[in-house]
Amino acid sequence: MKCLVVTAHPLQKSLCHILGETVVATLKESGHSVIVQNLYKENFNACLTAAERQTYYANVYDKESVSQEIEWLTSAELLVFVFPTWWYGFPAILKGWFDRVWAPGIAYDHAPGFGPIKPKLSNLRTTIAITTLGSGWWVDFLLMGRPVRKVLKRAILGACAPSSQFKMVSLYNAERLNDKQVTGFCSKVRQTVMNFC
Repeated sequence: MKCLVVTAHPLQKSLCHILGETVVATLKESGHSVIVQNLYKENFNACLTAAERQTYYANVYDKESVSQEIEWLTSAELLVFVFPTWWYGFPAILKGWFDRVWAPGIAYDHAPGFGPIKPKLSNLRTTIAITTLGSGWWVDFLLMGRPVRKVLKRAILGACAPSSQFKMVSLYNAERLNDKQVTGFCSKVRQTVMNFC
């Protein structure tokens, strides 16, 4: 499959970096074609430009500065995100990637009269989200109601790629783990990727 791995952590020696390397190695070992977009390393500009926003409802979206990212997204059959959950949301750089790349005419089409948008990412067969959290599982599940999972599954994929399978793997208490626990989670990530591709 054509695979796109999008990572979003500013530290190259972070746990997310290790998890991203695990994903990429697993995909390559399975013979898949892999493109990696490390948003921080590539200094991706998270800010939606004026030209992009002005063309959100025009006939053609101004995709000039994100044409490569759009090409990768629209050709991907498997999409994997690796990122930390901060304040129970996406890192700003990843949110900006959604704002600029999952744009009208690319990820979806507007409906007449501002009705429900129409999905366009029929190429996307599977999406996997791998995230780390400093809090315990009960805070995410019971107190917050898993907000990142809801946004990804219901809002983003639900609107743009509703036929995509979705799996989210979360690592809780990420700042208090020992080497054995990290190794165990890497094995879980590896198995998840293998199961879904």
